[in-house]
Amino acid sequence: MYDDELSVLDAAVGLDSPLDPLDQIPASSESDGPQYDPNEMLALLSHTDSQQRMLAARAFCEIQDARAVPQLILLLSDPCPLVRVSAAYGLGRNPNDTAIEPLIEQFNRDWNGYARKGMIWALGNARDPRVVDPLVDAVKNDISAVRLWAASALAQTVNIDYGSMIKAMPPLVQVMRRDPVAAVRSNCAWSIGQICAELPSNVVYATAIDALIETFAEDDELGVREDARTAILSVGDSRGLQVIEEIEQDGLF
Repeated sequence: MYDDELSVLDAAVGLDSPLDPLDQIPASSESDGPQYDPNEMLALLSHTDSQQRMLAARAFCEIQDARAVPQLILLLSDPCPLVRVSAAYGLGRNPNDTAIEPLIEQFNRDWNGYARKGMIWALGNARDPRVVDPLVDAVKNDISAVRLWAASALAQTVNIDYGSMIKAMPPLVQVMRRDPVAAVRSNCAWSIGQICAELPSNVVYATAIDALIETFAEDDELGVREDARTAILSVGDSRGLQVIEEIEQDGLF
């Protein structure tokens, strides 16, 4: 994997390209309903023209229709990276157990950072224990754009099970402490707060709170410190709240 692969693609297709549709997908609650005819879009998923396949796959970012899932799975390995990106986001809006293994397999072999980012987003929506290992691998080892979304996706382990939360916490703490990108550290802090809110008071919980306190007190970036502070406040941990009060009283924040 190359750290500059996203920049290379931006230069190749232009910053206004549809390569990264995640930022353009409306939240389901904000959507006014599908703007496409589902039957027409289903037919276009197998069109010979890659542009048509891409547009159809993107349509299923707004349309929820289980009939599209098999074809979207096939499009995960499409030769065109634009189609693969769109298929991944379409599957993220149409989560299905049958898509989990294909998403993981394609994530592990895809050279395209945008495609991997979309697959991580889709896996985060799957709410299945099988997604935790690839999310952990991504947050530790991938390029920054993928690490960013993997960090957020790991917060979804609260909707899976206790074992998944326990597995997600150590890598989130590790990456929050060492990642060179402030936004990744911030997303880790947010996810740690989400998970801590659902954990009992045990060793994993205490270690995570210690890490949040350390980040709040010591991180070089004010934004990361603020996100760690917000995470502690959202959990309501008494020890963390006391440290926040002491640091603020001393004028260190």
